[in-house]
Amino acid sequence: MNELPSYNINLDLKVRRILNGMWQVAGGHGHIDHEKAVEDMIKYHDSGFTTWDLADIYGPAEDLIGEFRRRLLKLRGKGELDRIQALTKWVPRPGKITRTAVIENIQKSLNRMNVSSIDLLQFHWWDYNNPYYMDALKYLTDLKDNGIIKNIGLTNFDTERLQIMMDADLPIVSNQIQYSIIDRRPEVKMIPFCQKQGINLLAYGSLCGGLMSDRYFGREKPSIGELDTLSLRKYYQMIEAWGGWNLFQELLSNLNTIAQQYNVSIANIATRYILDSPTVAGVIIGARLGIVDHRFSNEQVFNLKLGKSDLDAIDAVCKKSNNLFEMIGDCGDEYR
Repeated sequence: MNELPSYNINLDLKVRRILNGMWQVAGGHGHIDHEKAVEDMIKYHDSGFTTWDLADIYGPAEDLIGEFRRRLLKLRGKGELDRIQALTKWVPRPGKITRTAVIENIQKSLNRMNVSSIDLLQFHWWDYNNPYYMDALKYLTDLKDNGIIKNIGLTNFDTERLQIMMDADLPIVSNQIQYSIIDRRPEVKMIPFCQKQGINLLAYGSLCGGLMSDRYFGREKPSIGELDTLSLRKYYQMIEAWGGWNLFQELLSNLNTIAQQYNVSIANIATRYILDSPTVAGVIIGARLGIVDHRFSNEQVFNLKLGKSDLDAIDAVCKKSNNLFEMIGDCGDEYR
């Protein structure tokens, strides 16, 4: 099996620097055939992409991990299961959180994923005005102490809430946030804070749902009908807020020039840019299992290193954009 670069989030958790995102199996990204999906998961695994990012609300994602593990055990033996890292999320509806509810929900994920413990449980909360998120994290910490959860992370929490958690001595090891060349809000407050606290970041949206790619370089502004996945529609709106399609094409032109120098793709340059940022453990790239296969392209990210002139060319375009931190707020504020 390929050994791709990895990152130590904690002593007992090493993740690949490119993670396979499973939001795409939840719907809105094309029909996912479960049999073909599991076959593709084995191909990703054999190529060295052994870290999976999923959630309890991503449709059949946890079930697919469970079936993938059963299939891999049958084909390769128990030792191969130790190579897998499955990072799921718990996304409860805001409201009163009880210890029983936490245990029941985490047990449900364990059963679906066919695991005895969760490598990284990433917690998301929709409403900061509802204070029970701190109770949820304390109960999750109890499960960590009992070995049911190995590590606790967050998804889309802002810096202010992260400070509250650190003050409460909660054992947070990571925060999953949107971070790309066009959405550099993490650089304002989140990254400096995480550097001081030793918290790792997992970045998603780094390819803007596929818009940050060769496919969209030199193209006219797409119509709504052409934006045929949830990801494309979501990140098109982010591009519009950032500076619009024409400025985005200017950015893609610069990225294309850099990519040609290294004989890689625009997506590779966009991924490498985020991977090189402080505290970033890995970039999550969506996997449309059974539909599109980007394994070989993604591998090329590890064959290049961006130089100062490359970074300057990228920054020259970004300086013309709107300030998304001022427009939207800190990490995750777009969801609240």
